[in-house]
Amino acid sequence: MQYPNKINKTYERQKVSHANRGMKLESLLNLTNDYYREINKAIIYKKPTPIKIVKTEISNKGIKISDAYFEAPSTLDYNGLYKGKYIDFDAKETKEVTRFPLQNIHEHQLLHMKKVLEHGGITFLIISINDLIYYLDGNDIINYIENNKTKKSISYSFIEENGYVIKQKINPRIDYLEIIDKLYFKE
Repeated sequence: MQYPNKINKTYERQKVSHANRGMKLESLLNLTNDYYREINKAIIYKKPTPIKIVKTEISNKGIKISDAYFEAPSTLDYNGLYKGKYIDFDAKETKEVTRFPLQNIHEHQLLHMKKVLEHGGITFLIISINDLIYYLDGNDIINYIENNKTKKSISYSFIEENGYVIKQKINPRIDYLEIIDKLYFKE
């Protein structure tokens, strides 16, 4: 194909890497949470993944971790406080167009969501699918999985019917608290 400035580009099928899957959505959520903290609307942080450092190396650039492993399964990626309520959620992205694979939700994450709900907290997923970002409440996720034990995915139609589209803005980038206000803090 001929590009402007007479640059030739050959298209080849590239290997799909899942290493940084979800990073675009997480970046937008990190900006959103920074904004919420800056205006003192909520205190929500991304939790670090618990790792056990086994070996380090010292170089002129500093200390480098050369060997480590995951210490324990992580729960959900984000947690904090909003209007006196504990919030715990995860960001998920999929390239699928008709479904959200349940393999993206680990068993320990589902159990954690149940415990958050049992203690009166708010838990949910923010899912990027079909170029839209959805809020899907923890109650709906748990009910779906428990009532559809043989299913390996959540259909896109279920997400459309039960989820809430989060419109992207300048600030906050992904205003999920707007949906939480409608669901949990009706005035």
